[in-house]
Amino acid sequence: MLTPNRLKQRLARGETVVGLFASIPTAVTVEMIGQAGFDFVILDTEHSLVNPETLEHMLRAAELAGLTALVRVARPDPATVVPLLDGGARGIVLADVQGPEEVQALHDCLRFHPLGRRSMNSGRPGRFGADDLTAYLQRANQALMLVPMIESREGVDNLPAILRVPGVDMVLEGAADLSQSLGLPWQTEAPAVTEALDRIHAACRRAEVPFCAIPRSDARRGHWCERGVRAFVLGDERGTAFRALQAALAPYREASA
Repeated sequence: MLTPNRLKQRLARGETVVGLFASIPTAVTVEMIGQAGFDFVILDTEHSLVNPETLEHMLRAAELAGLTALVRVARPDPATVVPLLDGGARGIVLADVQGPEEVQALHDCLRFHPLGRRSMNSGRPGRFGADDLTAYLQRANQALMLVPMIESREGVDNLPAILRVPGVDMVLEGAADLSQSLGLPWQTEAPAVTEALDRIHAACRRAEVPFCAIPRSDARRGHWCERGVRAFVLGDERGTAFRALQAALAPYREASA
């Protein structure tokens, strides 16, 4: 059943929210992320291979664990986006947005009439038709989130126009690909990259749209906290698990060296 979007509500209240990308195609890790205390999860279909049935189970696991589940897609294609929404996604993160046309296309297939042109079907969120469908359409238009990800020089330059598209609920930065776009691959804390990230944040503040940071160091986390940022993504669960495995192994390797 489509309930009020707690992530959207907490952003509106100015509360701190913390999320994680989920790239491993299994519901178990999504449930673990929720039990660990995260507020939201972004299920990644841009850089990971996941079949539709598994993705639907991941969405169910997020609901069970009290997580708001967004899904990252590479393109604003209704054939991709609409089944995700019918399966229970609470919003869509659109990767590498470079202009307002892409966001308008996502808006149109994310929201029902009169706001958009999403094909009508209730699916899991409308309890397969058990809910009043007219009321469901209204709830979906209010609850589902549209989140452009800014990952290029063009995206930064065009962000004011992007933010003028109605219905943008949050903006997520993508420093890794942004660094490549600026000719500095993986130098995510190079001055040119951090200055571009500050431009993204400033544009979001002017438009009164929440900005979500992906801090890659304590210094960057402090930078964003000092500027009033309240939404964070802490990388993905693969990296978190890998670092935890390394940390658990290290004392034994050092003792036997």
